[in-house]
Formats: sequence, C-alpha cells, structure tokens
Amino acid sequence: MAFEKIKNFIAPVDEEEDEGEELEYTDEETKPVSTYEAKQTKVVPTNAQMVLFEPRSFEEAEEIARHLKQKRACVVNLHRLQRDYAQRTIDFLTGVVFALDGTIQKIGHNVILCTPKNVGVDGEITLESEDD
Repeated sequence: MAFEKIKNFIAPVDEEEDEGEELEYTDEETKPVSTYEAKQTKVVPTNAQMVLFEPRSFEEAEEIARHLKQKRACVVNLHRLQRDYAQRTIDFLTGVVFALDGTIQKIGHNVILCTPKNVGVDGEITLESEDD
C-alpha cells in the first residue's frame, strides 16, 4: 500500500488513459516515416540574407564559400577578375554549391547567383537579346 502511494507520487497515472492501447492508422499517409523517407520541403527562413561580392582575386572565393555554408545567398560579379581566374572561381563555387545541395545560376554577363539549399529561387533570366 505504501509502495503504491510512493509510485503514484513519483509517476502518477491518469485513470482515464488506456495504457495498453496501440495507435491504429487507417490511412497509409498518416503512418510515421523516417526522416529519410519524409517529404522534403524547402522552407525559406524569414531572416534569409543575400551577400554581394565583387572579387578581385581568386582567394576571395573562400569567403564566398563561408557565406554559403552559413546559409546565405551570394551574388558574385566577376567583372574585375581575369578570365582564367573567373573560370577558376566559378569551378570552385560550383563544387561548394554541389556539396551544399544548393544551386548556381548565371544571372548576367559575368554575374552568378549561388544559393544554399535553404534558399529557393523562382523565375528565369533570359540572357540572349530578343532582337536576335
């Protein structure tokens, strides 16, 4: 009797709870799934940031990568780089974006947009002139 009082004091049980009852799922979609099988949805945080870069050397690509790792979108203007350094920068950032499951897009002549996985991008920019 005293043991029951101590047990109820430490871990009280609600009398209305049915302890042995298992949950039944009638709909296949309501069953819990692992995080691997769960549907992936892109959630854009309200505090999403975009950083603008105009690198003057290839070494500045590392700083851009750090911002991408911190879930910030980056617009990179490559106009001030020599052609071969601009290509090296694009190749490096393509690898960074791939590793982060992000995207990289050309949005202008020598201008690219790098986004991490958490930042969605809608729309498309046509780079060819409509006069052609």
